[in-house]
Amino acid sequence: MGVGYFVQWQLKKRFTLYGEVLLPSGMTGRQIAERMLADYGINDVRVISVPGSLSDHYNPADKTVNLSPEVYSGQSVSAAAVAAHECGHAVQHATAYAWLTMRSKMVPMVNFSSQIMNALFLLSILGVAAFQWNYGLMIQLIIAAQAILTVFALITLPVEYDASNRALVWLERTSITVGMQQDQAKDALKWAARTYLVAAIASVTQLVYYIMLYMGRSDD
Repeated sequence: MGVGYFVQWQLKKRFTLYGEVLLPSGMTGRQIAERMLADYGINDVRVISVPGSLSDHYNPADKTVNLSPEVYSGQSVSAAAVAAHECGHAVQHATAYAWLTMRSKMVPMVNFSSQIMNALFLLSILGVAAFQWNYGLMIQLIIAAQAILTVFALITLPVEYDASNRALVWLERTSITVGMQQDQAKDALKWAARTYLVAAIASVTQLVYYIMLYMGRSDD
């Protein structure tokens, strides 16, 4: 948790810092996103503004690049990096990038696993004895659900890193970010990717904990 908070703090710090560095072109995040999509021949994806801070994401279901207000209207290095990154996901979708396809197919399983985890934790808080549950079976179900969440977190890593790489290559090729600005965009996306890395490590650690807990009870 401590590492996670540190990475989030570093990400917000860099987003704010590079948010003050204006692009020579004066392009907004929306304009950058629309240009990148056009450059890749993607004409069926809309760029829209959504409320919240760092709420930027690509939605493959309705093919929208959703940008937070500071990115959508921003004319900074931060806005350019984030907008291009989200468009990187749109490019992945358009080209049937294997890791993204696999991740999308796992979404229903992940949602179901999350619901199972919440239900099982609620039962454990209320007391499994009152529900005549087998505690060993409960841990097995938790392990199975956590395993799905962990696989999803690990698959997310190449998806995010690839989207960032696509964004940086395009930003440099189009000279939207040059010199120091390119390094700043790279630094911002590097810390953004680390939030997913920390989440994946945390998920693996949690899975190992549940497995050890089950093995410990089996030894008893």
